[in-house]
Amino acid sequence: MRRVWGTWSGATAALLLTVGLAAGCSSGEDAAGGTCVAGPNGTPVTAAGPTGGGGDIATNPEIASGYRSGMSTVRTSSYAVSTANPVATEAACEVLRDGGTAADALVAAQAVLGLVEPQASGIGGGAFLLYYDRASDTLRAYDGRETAPAAANENYLRWVSDTERTEPAPDARASGRSIGVPGVLRMLDEVHGAHGSTGWRELFGPAITLADSGFPISARLAGQIAESAPQLARDENARGYFLEPDGTPKREGTVLTNPAYSKTLNTVATDGADAFYTGALAANLVDAARAGTGGRTPSLISTEDLAKYTAVERDPLCTEYRGHRICGMPAPSSGGIAVAATLGILSNFDLAALGPENLDANGGRPRAEAVHLISEAERLAYADRNKYVADTDFVPLPGNSPQTLLRPEYLKQRAGLIDPGRSMGTAQPGDFGPVPLGTGPQPPEHGTSHISVVDRDGNAAAMTTTVESAFGSFHMVDGYLLNNQLTDFAADPLGTDGAPVANRLEPGKRPRSSMSPTLVFGSDGSGTLGDLQLVTGSPGGSVIIQFVVKTLVGLLDWGLDPQQAVSAVSFGAGNTPGTGVGGEHPAIDAADDGNRDPLVIRLRELGHQVSVAPQSSGLSAIVVDGDGLTGGADPRREGVVLGDTR
Repeated sequence: MRRVWGTWSGATAALLLTVGLAAGCSSGEDAAGGTCVAGPNGTPVTAAGPTGGGGDIATNPEIASGYRSGMSTVRTSSYAVSTANPVATEAACEVLRDGGTAADALVAAQAVLGLVEPQASGIGGGAFLLYYDRASDTLRAYDGRETAPAAANENYLRWVSDTERTEPAPDARASGRSIGVPGVLRMLDEVHGAHGSTGWRELFGPAITLADSGFPISARLAGQIAESAPQLARDENARGYFLEPDGTPKREGTVLTNPAYSKTLNTVATDGADAFYTGALAANLVDAARAGTGGRTPSLISTEDLAKYTAVERDPLCTEYRGHRICGMPAPSSGGIAVAATLGILSNFDLAALGPENLDANGGRPRAEAVHLISEAERLAYADRNKYVADTDFVPLPGNSPQTLLRPEYLKQRAGLIDPGRSMGTAQPGDFGPVPLGTGPQPPEHGTSHISVVDRDGNAAAMTTTVESAFGSFHMVDGYLLNNQLTDFAADPLGTDGAPVANRLEPGKRPRSSMSPTLVFGSDGSGTLGDLQLVTGSPGGSVIIQFVVKTLVGLLDWGLDPQQAVSAVSFGAGNTPGTGVGGEHPAIDAADDGNRDPLVIRLRELGHQVSVAPQSSGLSAIVVDGDGLTGGADPRREGVVLGDTR
């Protein structure tokens, strides 16, 4: 079915207090005696640091910002939510506390995230969402991915025009050419209409209040501003908001107010998403994207592109794994397919026997044999993803179905290609007969944020939301940033063999993504959904797939609790010889390029080209059990889990 729809840092502590007071909830108590106010969990948040090296696997979407060691699982009675920022989590939690649904919580969280974590997501970007409605026992996938303007062609990112064959300035990402038609607000409006109970306008209240009263810059945001300052300086609005008058980046603790964002949200809150896609807001967006100021090549986006944008309801992609039903996002995200393919390959191995050693609150230390098998399975999954997966409204999958790539017989054959004693380096895609598709260099994917939520009625949502790279295209208008999502398309429309690539840019097309919002249910093998068991997902660009696989294996194969699973060492591989092992984790000795770390040493003996650059995941996991909910938030970012805690 396809239905189209028209001990915390001082700054963080101050920010939490600001939200609590702004929402009229200084104590945070709810009817059940719980709380929606975050407290310290694990070691303090550290100042943001550089992303580090790592060659062809240096794919961090944003700066790395340390690791909170010793975080503990949060237990709640009837509802829980986690986002990558404590302020957004608190706003969403208060919606749930007051009887709102998971759909309501998503709207409140996204509005706040666009203010306090603008480098990762916002109303100028897009999102993918899985939503489970318990009353009807239905699961739907919602596609709010950006689209290419109608005036764009396959060379839109390569050169200014067919007669002026120079690269867009200052580069494709920072030019107007990277800006896709934003989709997240249209998607949230439709999901709220179908599943919300709290009034639309009310859900924007926390973000509007924060934008007016101001909030202190967190350590993570301050670090990202510092790293991106030269690019932010090209845009007059971004420069005035994020930089001091002398051009230096604003520092941690600086209080930001954003009256322009407040005005925008007030308009959307009053008039609905239509006010964003038509009228003055739409005209302002188009003018900013097409202005070409700061020496930037302008976009060709139009007000008609915005007015015609539709979010799409799709069938979720569900597969079996060790007695569980794993449900993910279908194309144009490749995340659901790649996660399912990786798990399907791994189902042919006894991973339970390869659980982590020295298990502790941080998830222990993974065994080299497990990292090897999982990374090899990911290489095989990425090989198929890279060649075959794109927007299926434009390019069909082999056999016109994702199941062609996910048949157990096919994945068992793929598993047979794994040598337990040697890495394959680079995998070849599967052979499905004559397919007129080429494979070329894979475009990098970057900044994202993720929201996991379960409400008191048992409805659940996993939403991954993004402006692509940190601060998107650096174009700022009406208080928010515009995405650079079109750089997720292959810049060169032809592969190395001269055949068209599936993920080439076409007018109205949605770029391929790796976002992998995931819900897990019980399974009796019949293909129906059992009881909801797990909500998870992560930011992380193309590495999202690896982060989610790591978490699912930790929970389903190794019996870790949700905090251990997301805290555990991040590892994995795309389809290159490089294998990432997150050097930010306390179990990994990243000194001297990992040359003294036993796991790294063994992986290199197996032929892996290991990078110990810090990983920048933002995982969350909420587990539903017989005694309520348990949740974990990624220690690598600022996120927390909140609910009616006990």
